[in-house]
Amino acid sequence: MPYSSRISSLQDRISELGLAGAILFYSRDIYYYSGTAQPAYLVVLPDDYRLFVRRGYEIAAMESGFEKERIVNGVFLEAIAGEMFPGEGRGAKVGTEMDVLTVPHARKIKQVLGMRELVDISGEILRQRSVKDAQELESIRKACSAVHAGHLAVVSSLRAGMSELELAAAVENAQRLAGHEGCFFMRAPDFVMSRGPLASRSNLRFTSGSLFTLSGAGLSPAIPTGPSRRIIEAGDMVLVDIPVCVEGYHADQSRTYAVGHAQQRALDLFELLRSVADCLIGNLRPGMACAEAFALAMAEAKTSGIGDSFMNFNSGVKAHFVGHGIGLEINEPPLLARNSRAVLKEGMVLAIEMHLLEPQGHALKLEDTVLIAANAVEILTQSPRELMVV
Repeated sequence: MPYSSRISSLQDRISELGLAGAILFYSRDIYYYSGTAQPAYLVVLPDDYRLFVRRGYEIAAMESGFEKERIVNGVFLEAIAGEMFPGEGRGAKVGTEMDVLTVPHARKIKQVLGMRELVDISGEILRQRSVKDAQELESIRKACSAVHAGHLAVVSSLRAGMSELELAAAVENAQRLAGHEGCFFMRAPDFVMSRGPLASRSNLRFTSGSLFTLSGAGLSPAIPTGPSRRIIEAGDMVLVDIPVCVEGYHADQSRTYAVGHAQQRALDLFELLRSVADCLIGNLRPGMACAEAFALAMAEAKTSGIGDSFMNFNSGVKAHFVGHGIGLEINEPPLLARNSRAVLKEGMVLAIEMHLLEPQGHALKLEDTVLIAANAVEILTQSPRELMVV
């Protein structure tokens, strides 16, 4: 099992940073390091670690890859600190996930740590998580199979006269039957996305402020993303961008479909969009700067003649990224962005996400989940990468 090596890597980094230890509480990180997502605190010291389960001890003990003596039942923060951080600890620093830490929770942790300073260790965790091991890649491949089941549902059910919502329900049902766990995670407070973007015709131009992508209009202002009740008509272009989560790991894929027939210009534009994606995917490699990847995609789009509409939104603003990491969260580092300082590494999994939006014309999108391997990039998503007429 990989959990001991993951913990060991974190311990090494804790020592390098001169920290007394780390207190983790976020469910995705707990799952990554221990194999269970039951509510718990994971305390990692340079030379020791314990999983303090707040609720669900019996399940956690069964699921976790830890030895039983490292799993403790029902201990409060005061007792945890007394055992793992005894004394006042003046001048010591303890790491935690401050990007998802609420103010009341932070006050509570600080109160039990005595004179120790609480510092952010989220970036270190996310950097470690960005390179996937064999077990994680197996789960991501399963997720890609589940998202492909959604594509097959589109092919078998999309027709004029059905609503966007009906189509989304067919996609989501197929994904669930293929193993999708029915939710997904974004490391951001108050994140809202429904089950994923789905849009047709005029709704293709809808970009909610909560998502920096073609988002769909949603069912109401309460959650302004995803499918609406709009009736799909013959000749419509339909975007389906509904991700999945299997065994805690995500797959992201976008496909564009035409109902009954597609205009030749749409087919031609899609070929150009795919050529830009192919150019980027074919050039990604370990050691490549993410900013270089972004610049390459933008330059290729300009050379292909779609620079003005590439990554464009209806507001005239352009997206500042062409891809993002994916794993335990639907969107995680690295970001293939203009100003990113990150560098690609072997074992990273990315969602290469590209669209074009003409001011008065077509809206098209293509997105695939890919693996950065030593000598090549493997496209993990399985659905045909074409504008499909249904």
